[in-house]
Parts: sequence; C-alpha cells; structure tokens
Amino acid sequence: MNTDMIQQLGAYIATNVLKQPNRVLSPDQPLITSGMVDSFSLVDLALFVEDTYHVHLDDSELNSDTFDTLAQLAALIEARAA
Repeated sequence: MNTDMIQQLGAYIATNVLKQPNRVLSPDQPLITSGMVDSFSLVDLALFVEDTYHVHLDDSELNSDTFDTLAQLAALIEARAA
C-alpha cells in the first residue's frame, strides 16, 4: 500500500471536497457509500487523480465497487501506472 499516495489523496479530499483541511481520512474509510464524496466531487477527484498521477480512469470505474476507499483508489492508480 502506498501510504504517501493515500495521504495525498486524503489531503485533497479533506481540503477540496470536505473543506476540512485538518481532517485525516483513514485508508479504509468509506468515501462514496458514506456520502462523504458525492457524484460531483467524484468527477473532480477523478480529474485530480488523472492529472496528478498521469493515469486514465474510465467513467465506469467511478463507483463504490472500485473507488470507495483511499486504499482502493491507490490500488487502482498503482495498477494503471504499472
């Protein structure tokens, strides 16, 4: 598990989505299923991921099956970058 990536993703969500820059998200905390990240924020997060990590995410992947936790998101990014 890439802890630096997870921390960076968590910081982005806390600052830009939740507007709580001091909040720390755990790697396994549900983002979509908890309602923390809504469909509008999900698109912004996907664009951040694509720009920051230079990977492509398919629209069909923007769901809670592949994208619900920071750990899942980091694993998806790592798989795409490989």
